Amino acid sequence: MTRDSLLHILTVVCILSLITISSYLKAEPQHHNQANTMQLKTINDISRIELQSGEGTPEHAIIWLHGLGATADDFVPIIPHLGLAADRPIKFVFPQAADRPITVNGGMRMPGWYDIKGLSIQDKQDAQGMAESAAIVAKLIDELIDQGIPSTNILLFGFSQGGAVVYHQGLRHPQQLAGLACLSTYLPFAEDVATQASDANKSIPILVNHGSFDAVVPVSMGEASVATLKALGYSVEWQQYPMEHQVMMEQIEALGKWIDSIYQ
Repeated sequence: MTRDSLLHILTVVCILSLITISSYLKAEPQHHNQANTMQLKTINDISRIELQSGEGTPEHAIIWLHGLGATADDFVPIIPHLGLAADRPIKFVFPQAADRPITVNGGMRMPGWYDIKGLSIQDKQDAQGMAESAAIVAKLIDELIDQGIPSTNILLFGFSQGGAVVYHQGLRHPQQLAGLACLSTYLPFAEDVATQASDANKSIPILVNHGSFDAVVPVSMGEASVATLKALGYSVEWQQYPMEHQVMMEQIEALGKWIDSIYQ
């Protein structure tokens, strides 16, 4: 098998995995009272979907980044299945990545937080694209703070490419955050974390989930990321699930319990 053929197969697997996530979740019944009226809107040049769980004025927020080729609504159906307490309103912000050419996919344009040039970790690190997307996350955090939500009540979630952006910005953000949840992803620019990380987020909780059978981002990349962070003194919780490059209901329920443990 040629290298180009292998790249094509893995790219198709990545796209099909993302479709599987959306299809699996959207097949579940919708109980969230805003899920069927959600709309993508652009504020401060950032397209996003904004929803709220619970009643009242939120003092907590979650920014959740989708993966390569997906859209802002990809993880919206998860909200009712997290089992979050109704008496703690949480604002959810699901930003939409801009379309960009993805080198590993023959230059095809698709929603992506940064370019991926090949299979190696070096080829998965696009400094310019990462900086642009990290700036979007920082801007969203500032928006939430302006709305009265303290940075210490803001969680960053991300899947695959979105998780890499969460790692990158979350570890470097100058204000303390509530925590990071990085799903089926890897730590980009790992060699720079020691010198670029912010002291404000050295002790925040970091949750890492990965599928044992992930063919898109091998579980070894997730494990290596955790080992790097632990060696640097970070508190990281690792959870591995019997799945591919996707999410599963057991994991979703555990994510809800983790959120409650952070916000209690």
